[in-house]
Amino acid sequence: MEWLNRMRDALDYMEGHMTQPVNMDDIAKAACSSPFHFQRMFNLLTGVTVAEYIRKRRLTLAAQELAMTPIRVLDVALKYGYDSPEAFAKAFRKAHGITPSAAREPGTVLKAFPRLSFHLSLKGDKEMDYRIVHKEAFTVVGKTMKTSSRDGENLRKIPLFWLECNKDGTYDKLLELGGSVHDLLGICADINHEQETLTYWIAVESGEPAPDGYSSTVIPAATWAVFTSVGPMPHAIQSVWARIFQEWFPGTGYEHSGGPEFELYPPGDPASEDYRCEIWIPVLKKS
Repeated sequence: MEWLNRMRDALDYMEGHMTQPVNMDDIAKAACSSPFHFQRMFNLLTGVTVAEYIRKRRLTLAAQELAMTPIRVLDVALKYGYDSPEAFAKAFRKAHGITPSAAREPGTVLKAFPRLSFHLSLKGDKEMDYRIVHKEAFTVVGKTMKTSSRDGENLRKIPLFWLECNKDGTYDKLLELGGSVHDLLGICADINHEQETLTYWIAVESGEPAPDGYSSTVIPAATWAVFTSVGPMPHAIQSVWARIFQEWFPGTGYEHSGGPEFELYPPGDPASEDYRCEIWIPVLKKS
């Protein structure tokens, strides 16, 4: 499959440039993809960001060099992109649990983060319904938090953010601001794959001014691929997210356009077996 070969080409490019500065444009070009779409695909398919993968691979290779050659720690640090021995030692200890110097001792146990590989898994026995929606720009009002995608921080903090908003009356206030629209939105915006950060919104579509303690922003006009999730949260929607990036994107002529993406939650019991919600992803047709 073409997309599989492209992902392998991107991995080959990364492996061949581990001692050089990360150039996301060139990595994505190897996959014949935009930088944003490639990084989003990589993250959803592998569970790690491109930056995190490169960081772990570099520390794996650095440990091998320290264990097998007389190269100086400073030279290894510089070779793998660290500005100082102190920064390298901190990262090395986090990855391996020991100092770089200790890696030279006979019998020392080191951790290895192997090179990833992509394999074709034949699926498609279950249909995947979606619709394409053209929507003009719209304004949302809500509360925001900044988080990191490094080491899965966002997966821990975002559910806590929802719990907090449920307890402090934010839900009721947002529903009031939404007027006749009672759908809550969970929006991922300002996604910066290189810095591994994003801004997460719990919001409603509304033309009302943002009250004190709330923010507003405009979601730009876009073409959206919309997918329906049926089942209890969060397992059902997480399963749909996985299928979108493992099956739908590789099997269609679309890619992520790079804008905000969101989940739409209608009223109802999110724990019920028949709860329906939606994933909206901005897309464009590949040229």
